[in-house]
Amino acid sequence: MPRKPKKAKQMGKIRVIPLGGLGEIGKNMTVIEYENDMIVVDCGLGFPDDDMPGIDLVIPDITYLENNKDKLRGVLLTHGHEDHIGAVPYMLRSINPPVYGTPLSLGIIKNKLEEHILPWKPDLRPVKPGDTVRLGAIEVEFIHVNHSIADACALAIHTPLGTLIHTGDFKLDTSPIDGEMMDIVRLGELGREGVLMLMCESTNAERPGHTPSERKVGASLEYIFSTHKQKRIIIATFSSNVYRVQQIIDTSARHGRKVAITGRSMLNIVSTAMELGYMKVPAGVIVDINEIKRYKPGELTLITTGSQGEPMSALYRMAFSDHSQVTLGANDLVVLSASAIPGNEKLVGRIINELSKNEVEVLHDAVVEVHVSGHACQEELKLMQALTKPKYFMPIHGESRHLLANRDLAKYMGMNPQNIFISEIGKVLEIDENGARFNGTVPAGKILVDGYGVGDVGNIVLRDRRHLAQDGLIVVVATVDTDERMILSGPDIVSRGFVYVREAEELMEEARQIAYEALMDTLEYSDQVDRMQLKKCVKDDLTKFLYAKTKRKPMILPVIMNV
Repeated sequence: MPRKPKKAKQMGKIRVIPLGGLGEIGKNMTVIEYENDMIVVDCGLGFPDDDMPGIDLVIPDITYLENNKDKLRGVLLTHGHEDHIGAVPYMLRSINPPVYGTPLSLGIIKNKLEEHILPWKPDLRPVKPGDTVRLGAIEVEFIHVNHSIADACALAIHTPLGTLIHTGDFKLDTSPIDGEMMDIVRLGELGREGVLMLMCESTNAERPGHTPSERKVGASLEYIFSTHKQKRIIIATFSSNVYRVQQIIDTSARHGRKVAITGRSMLNIVSTAMELGYMKVPAGVIVDINEIKRYKPGELTLITTGSQGEPMSALYRMAFSDHSQVTLGANDLVVLSASAIPGNEKLVGRIINELSKNEVEVLHDAVVEVHVSGHACQEELKLMQALTKPKYFMPIHGESRHLLANRDLAKYMGMNPQNIFISEIGKVLEIDENGARFNGTVPAGKILVDGYGVGDVGNIVLRDRRHLAQDGLIVVVATVDTDERMILSGPDIVSRGFVYVREAEELMEEARQIAYEALMDTLEYSDQVDRMQLKKCVKDDLTKFLYAKTKRKPMILPVIMNV
């Protein structure tokens, strides 16, 4: 009797779940699952919008990870920028998976962790480009790419069903400062072997052409130092751009200048980069910020934080004469070696205006090429697709317009539109032998960080803060005896941020009378009286009165005490 042919083994299912980084800039985080094994790519933070008063940071909601921590095999970091690693300390408060990253990324995280108290010792595992780590049924290969920070990697995620490539942030720099171009050979090999899906960053997908090399900034710096020999040069840049800082130090040394560094994040990252060998500084070039008065203006370069106009950054304090060691004037040149992140334009403009008032010359990207992007433009994005030849394509890392522009590039490259997936935070993409499709959602969203509080400020608190910021606060204080149906004292009215009481005494007296009548009416005519009912009547009557008088709706907070 002939044997029955064996059934081919049924392959498992891949699930790709973005928890951040889609429809927004920052907060990058993606979950990838194969059967009972889960990995996470990046764990970044975002910065608050204008409608989030008082919020310091925004991090991803990791409820899904907490609920599935037994399946979580590791967190893999593509590089050390805040939007990719900034939320790691907050994640480690509730779960403690192994965290894999290149030495600079882990060095920056170690600095951050000194400010956090964790219930366990973090499991930080260094890797280098070319390494492969096995995480259950998933193998992850780290591939060198160019970016505006050292040791950036793309990830090749090998599963039994096929290989997924996550580009991280990248650009193609044929003349990088560290001498190593993106590993396009390995990406091409993976493309020939077969790539199931490419997850490709989209930040510059609207920009045609190629992103210039970081060396272009070096040429601009040389020009600036040659033409401003008598001035003290203050350069503000991203603290994580180790290559940029290296070029500034090298150019300063060639021109016989000493270099002082200010700004906490700049000091932390530069010291970490030097310690790990990513930066090489000639002996005697770096001096302490407290020693700068010993040098003439033309003998000094200051490297500082504050290129985004952040309040309380070192450059901001210099501009507003609040820095303990540095006072700026006509003998200074300030170079903003960074482009404004969308939303920060007003902050940057404010600093430029303040510096200009004090006769300080300012150079920025609109005047001279002192910044290049770390992200791929259209030709490099097309190259990534051509090298990897993916079956499926998912644009990542960007606002909706960036994701759609990246989708259009994939269509231009000949990809079937049905194989392109524009996802959303929390949306599940399933891939199996029968194809790919969206299937359900998981808990996802924004967790707001305010001081030491994580997640304790929600939509209601934000709504109240916006209300207070827009219309102010009225507090009504009264003491009543609900048994005797009497007002014992008050009502007194306190105004904050609504009107200046001394100039609106008549309005405040009318408001007090309205509150008094509301209390008396409720006490006299209601069958049963409680404090909630009294508060509601005062609030309703005062709201109507104040809106009729001022067309404003302040927050009204009745404080009714019952004796």
